[in-house]
Amino acid sequence: MKDNFSQYASQYAKFRPHYPPEVFAHILSLVGEKNAAWDCGTGNGQVANVLSVHFKNVFATDISAQQLQHAIQLPNIEYSLQPAEKTNFDDAQFNLVTAAQAVHWFRFHEFYTEVKRTLKSGGLIAIIGYGLLQTAQPIQQLIDHFYHKVVGPYWDAERRYIDERYQTMPFPFQEIPMPDFQMDYIWTQEQLLGYINTWSAVKQYEKRHGTSPIEALSQEINRLWEDNRVQTFSFPLLLRVGLNKKN
Repeated sequence: MKDNFSQYASQYAKFRPHYPPEVFAHILSLVGEKNAAWDCGTGNGQVANVLSVHFKNVFATDISAQQLQHAIQLPNIEYSLQPAEKTNFDDAQFNLVTAAQAVHWFRFHEFYTEVKRTLKSGGLIAIIGYGLLQTAQPIQQLIDHFYHKVVGPYWDAERRYIDERYQTMPFPFQEIPMPDFQMDYIWTQEQLLGYINTWSAVKQYEKRHGTSPIEALSQEINRLWEDNRVQTFSFPLLLRVGLNKKN
């Protein structure tokens, strides 16, 4: 599992989008017993926080100590510094395992083996993510150019699983069909640029060139931004849910 976000945990917590409640409502409607859940690659604990309302105990793991320092603290959430592929959890401990905007960084085979070990028979795994944000032209054209051309060479190879909407990665579970969801936001320029500045490719660009590509992008966006103070953005939501069936 790669760690691309430790140095920017505070930015990540401030600017990354939140998943809509209806996504979790749908997932949770499929879960029977709600005793224990594992949120893997929890980051700042965004999903763990949602799960804590519904589960007696939530266990949230990440390989970034800095991310966990910014995580939401609640009595029934237990955070630990552990890789996705090998944990100290008991066999058949969980009713639900989640991984939000994280699974593409994992070693798939080892992670799924760990999920099958720690999930109860009949438990669920939910893989959640979101693709490239969408908005009206001409700002969309500018974002697309920045994503593909300016920082495109600096994305890790694993990013392709996001672009392919998680459909090309292995998923060795009995899959449950999901409805389509999207995430809609009304953002200021600051919020948009703050989010883009959390992209791992932007950070890789900065390391390579010693300067940020965000300044030039900001100037272009400011030139194209309409007179109103906010603009609507949508993210396509990626969701795969599977049943853990054991013989």
